[in-house]
Amino acid sequence: MAKDKKSFILYTDQSGVFNQLPDEIAGKLIKHIFAYVNDENPISEDLIINIAFEPIKQSLKRDLKRYEEYVDKQSVNGAKGGRPKKAIETQITQPFFDKPKKADSVSVSDSVNDNVNKRKRKVFIKPTIEDIKKEFPTFNAESFLNYYESNGWMVGKNKMANWNATVKNWIAKDYNQHTQVTPNRPKLATLQDE
Repeated sequence: MAKDKKSFILYTDQSGVFNQLPDEIAGKLIKHIFAYVNDENPISEDLIINIAFEPIKQSLKRDLKRYEEYVDKQSVNGAKGGRPKKAIETQITQPFFDKPKKADSVSVSDSVNDNVNKRKRKVFIKPTIEDIKKEFPTFNAESFLNYYESNGWMVGKNKMANWNATVKNWIAKDYNQHTQVTPNRPKLATLQDE
């Protein structure tokens, strides 16, 4: 056996050999195996033990060869120095900021450059009540702002692009709701009709 090796493997398919032997001979066989793996070089005069031990001996030799190859491979890897250590980040490499940087500008424009056409897209800026009342003095700016603040300034599934146009659409829909005639609604009788 290898130096400082503390274990060996007996495979479960070898139990068939032990099951076929009487208990006395099976006990001698297991003692013979332990003597072999402890480098005592056992010699048996019993033909049955020699026959039963031979396939076990071959598997022990194969396992020992694999073990020695593994140990050699690990010693070669160990000689390389192992995995490199992680660099420790220090104040010099990663400075600590007391205050995070602020955004440079709120009104950033995103430009798309084509060889033929150049376009710029503006970033949407939410209106204030004063902005809405300045453009639409009679409009209920509070309900408009409350509604769109609650839904994240979405118009359908899209982000709002132009609040001015959205207010105009809001006014047009409100006007249409009040002027729309319902065809199946019965007419209410009034005192004058009687």
